[in-house]
Amino acid sequence: MKAAERREKILAILGRGQPVTGAQLARWLGVSRQVIVQDVAILRARGSEVLATPQGYVLPLREEGCRRTFACRHDLEGLERELLIMVDNGGKVMDVVVEHPLYGELRGYLMLSSRREVYEFINKLKKSGANPLYTLTGSGVHLHTVVAPDEATLEAMERELLEAGILLG
Repeated sequence: MKAAERREKILAILGRGQPVTGAQLARWLGVSRQVIVQDVAILRARGSEVLATPQGYVLPLREEGCRRTFACRHDLEGLERELLIMVDNGGKVMDVVVEHPLYGELRGYLMLSSRREVYEFINKLKKSGANPLYTLTGSGVHLHTVVAPDEATLEAMERELLEAGILLG
């Protein structure tokens, strides 16, 4: 299969709306994971908006519902609590954003919408030995974009985050 054909297949697979890991794409297309990483870089350079999330690559879909950005701060133990509050209240945590002193805004796409996804994310974090993005700021301050079905859901989420001492107010 030629590279251009493979890249079109990658876009078609990602167009199904479900995250797919680089390893899965590599198996399905009979190439190495590194070839997939390179293909994704080329697709991005040509204007395709391929996102890398903890669950795998996805094409962004316009999420239906109401959107809000929450400014938060917590320690490592608070990370799981924060994310669970958001998903348990019916939200989808789209991203985490921090302000880096050198690079400016850094964004990580999370796309978490269930307890299972939160627990998988926390486990990957622990296994990787990596630090959460908020540790780059020094202050721990970070933002989350959350999508929910309605404003009442976001209000309930906001109240619970405030009560937990996570939300900056």
